[in-house]
Amino acid sequence: MRTLQIAIMDLVFLLIEKHQSMSTDITNELSKLPKNFHDLLILIDVIKALTDKTKHTIFPEMFIIESIVLLGENLQLTRDDIEKSNQYFDTISDLQLIHFMNNNQLLKISFIEFIHSLPTESISNSSYYKNYPSLWHIPAIYIQIRAKIIYEFNIIIEKLVSFIDLSLFPGQSILTDKIQKIKSYILYEIKSKLFDTTVTITSLEINQNIPIVNFDTVNINSTTTHTMFYQAYEQLHEHAHITFRNEYDQIWRAQYLAMHSTDQGGPFRDSVTHICSDICSTRLSLFILCPNGRINSGLNDDRWIPNIYPPNELISNRIKKQYQFIGQLMGMAIRKKHYLYFKFPSLLWKQLVREQITIEDIENIDIQSFTIINEMEKIIKQNNSLINTNELLNSMLDELRFEVLSSNGQTYELVPNGKNIPITLSNFKDYCSYYREYRLNEFYRQIDCIRQGLYSVIPGYFLSLFTANELEEMICGKGEMDVELLKRNTIYGSHYNKDSLSIQRFWTILREIFNEEQKKMFLKFVWGRCTLPNCDDDFETKFHIEPYILSNELIDGALPRAHTCTFVLDLPEYSTIDIMYDRLNYAITYCTSIDGDGNMNEAPIPTDLESDSATED
Repeated sequence: MRTLQIAIMDLVFLLIEKHQSMSTDITNELSKLPKNFHDLLILIDVIKALTDKTKHTIFPEMFIIESIVLLGENLQLTRDDIEKSNQYFDTISDLQLIHFMNNNQLLKISFIEFIHSLPTESISNSSYYKNYPSLWHIPAIYIQIRAKIIYEFNIIIEKLVSFIDLSLFPGQSILTDKIQKIKSYILYEIKSKLFDTTVTITSLEINQNIPIVNFDTVNINSTTTHTMFYQAYEQLHEHAHITFRNEYDQIWRAQYLAMHSTDQGGPFRDSVTHICSDICSTRLSLFILCPNGRINSGLNDDRWIPNIYPPNELISNRIKKQYQFIGQLMGMAIRKKHYLYFKFPSLLWKQLVREQITIEDIENIDIQSFTIINEMEKIIKQNNSLINTNELLNSMLDELRFEVLSSNGQTYELVPNGKNIPITLSNFKDYCSYYREYRLNEFYRQIDCIRQGLYSVIPGYFLSLFTANELEEMICGKGEMDVELLKRNTIYGSHYNKDSLSIQRFWTILREIFNEEQKKMFLKFVWGRCTLPNCDDDFETKFHIEPYILSNELIDGALPRAHTCTFVLDLPEYSTIDIMYDRLNYAITYCTSIDGDGNMNEAPIPTDLESDSATED
């Protein structure tokens, strides 16, 4: 029934578009349509006006009229204000304004307070929007008006979203496609409210003990079956679609065999970190370093892509289930906000939220992927009428066959018996078509398995409202460590306080001296994970810094000590900032094994500052 409704709505929309293009007055016919469908057509017209680069499309009159109801009498929009504001904005400035709105705490409390907090001068205010350069040149009053337009658009979206089938893939519904293309204009608060409701409804109260996962870390080696990932997969994958939806904060208890760890949270987080490390490594065959990484050229050279399987052969069920398990881990991360340290390219996240992968996405991980066919097409187009040149091109193409060099360096046939079909000027266009189709769909089956696993743990319906970048942040957290966020969520013990010299030195090291990799290593050292929560509200455990009491002659030779279960750092009062840096850096680099009754990283103490040796307490 729902499919029929969507098909009818698409058909009516096409008929209306046709009449409008013929300048036919269909006002009477439109008035006979149901209110919700009429509102949906208004929404589509607003989308056209927002995204029209020529600025020729005007905002619908009903959108302006309804602003008095949706925004309030004192915030009503006028035609003149909308049109003037519209001239200043393009996609980039719109997205920067939306980013500003998403990160403004006042908007989460009251839209009226948020709007009244914005400057309203008739000149630009670059100091207020200092982090948003595309807004620097726009008069402040028109930024405020644009914010009202975007907010009203979001109110309408929220009201009509139930009439749009978000489960459809691109190309299955005209109206759904139009909403999907504008989803970056939907405020994060609106998406989250819709999505979080479904996540809460689908959580499970499981009346059984949290499963214990035994990890043999002593015999870990380079073989797949001894990795942390595989050990977790073997013990969890069969019931992951249920256990990963339980209401407990901790999904499993990690038991490190032959070690003295008691899991109160630290070993669990540490096991997740090690599992992520296995996934983006050569220890497993599920992912490989992207071509740019292998040749050390181009963008994203640290990204890992799904391994490639022959296009004419089925992927084994064992491999499919492992990809699905990775998706289930992603679902766990979203539910519990325990972020995963994955280095995947944008094309993977795009497919998970039903966005189409583009040639640019492929070039971002393989700079040479389309070089040959692009150059050949260019030469053919420039020299199409020259007979001698055509003969030369034919001789060049004669060396090629209907084959493709895949992202893992293997050669596959693009068509049956392709290795025996030479490429000529007459079939070169067909070859290019097959080539591009293969490269755009090279990872489809693998990522679809990940999507199946993800959707078995979290409901996927509203997930497609999020952009690829937003999904990545939901699963992996922010790419860079926000030191000020951690500082706001830190508690100091004993005689330490925010003004203590050791504390000031500590924050200077973390903020100004450590690079991003060291910051992640530090977080793993003290908490067993590599990523902070995204906001203050997500800190269920505060970071504690306690003084590490030692005799004066031992302080500078001691290493800091961490308790990952409780997110505590015992920090000695080192005599200089340089010594503090050295001791912290040594600890986060070499002291990351779990042992000792639930406390991770019981720090070894070198015999002196020049020594790299360490013994455990």
